[in-house]
Amino acid sequence: MSPTTPGIHHVTAIAGDPQRNAEFYVETLGLRFVKRTVNHDDTGTYHFYFGDGEGTPGTNVTFFPWTNSGRRGQFGAGQTRETAYLIPPDSVEYWIDRLESAGIEVDRDERFGEPVLGFDDPDGIGLEFVASEQALEADAQPWPESPVPAEYQARGFHSVTLAVSAFGPTASVLTDVLGFELEAEADGRRRYRAAGGGPVSIVDLVETDVGRGQMGVGTVHHVAFEAADLDEQERWREAFADHGLNATEIIDRMYFRSVYSREPGGVLFEMATTEPGFTVDEDVDDLGSGLMLPEWIEDERDRIEAQLPEFDPETIGFGTGAN
Repeated sequence: MSPTTPGIHHVTAIAGDPQRNAEFYVETLGLRFVKRTVNHDDTGTYHFYFGDGEGTPGTNVTFFPWTNSGRRGQFGAGQTRETAYLIPPDSVEYWIDRLESAGIEVDRDERFGEPVLGFDDPDGIGLEFVASEQALEADAQPWPESPVPAEYQARGFHSVTLAVSAFGPTASVLTDVLGFELEAEADGRRRYRAAGGGPVSIVDLVETDVGRGQMGVGTVHHVAFEAADLDEQERWREAFADHGLNATEIIDRMYFRSVYSREPGGVLFEMATTEPGFTVDEDVDDLGSGLMLPEWIEDERDRIEAQLPEFDPETIGFGTGAN
């Protein structure tokens, strides 16, 4: 029997300018800059993590800023169309005012009985705020130094919306492998919820007649779901294989251990453990303040820092310590 996941662990996307990316997610959205490291598979590229006050799983959006190639992505089937955050029910007007004051166009809607605010980040990545009572149940920890008052801060993820050419293949992976259940259907959207329900547990599917998307700046790279531990990771690998899918070996990402598999609709899924977490190399009070490298490339720090793009952490509240 396949293991089940409680829901989303993190979402990873591709940004352009790292300075603009960090300033938007910290200064405008009020998320904490939880970790500054590099892409382990491309050490000339930063890897930024933004989340709640402690980097709790289910709150972190992460980015690879592609400043070298600058290749724009093209939206299409097999991609994440929107990444949605939970906000408290009484914070809708606050967020409309805040976003519009920052020159951001906001679309106001309602979905499955909940208010939804839609907008784009500076690179064109689709974001949403969903005002839901579930925000009050979320495990997200407030960030005291956020420019957004604690009572209005985002409380981690609400959902992701995946665009696919046909519901069936992706839905089969969600239900038969990951343990999600079809919960509702309306307006061409199918909502699936992970076993146990609760915050961070929703994946929505929509169909698109646009061809397969192309990865690049302004697109989501992958969606990660929560796995308990390394033993469960082996069971996830078996579950993907039993469904006829290829899965990677368990990969050490320093802050979690990962298994990746691309589902038939084209979306790259990751199973990520909750441990060891972001405090493995920084205290909670210091999260995001330095360029952190895994021990297996630490001896290459000088070379890595020299090739990383320009980035000034002082503009987002940190002192010196960057390259």
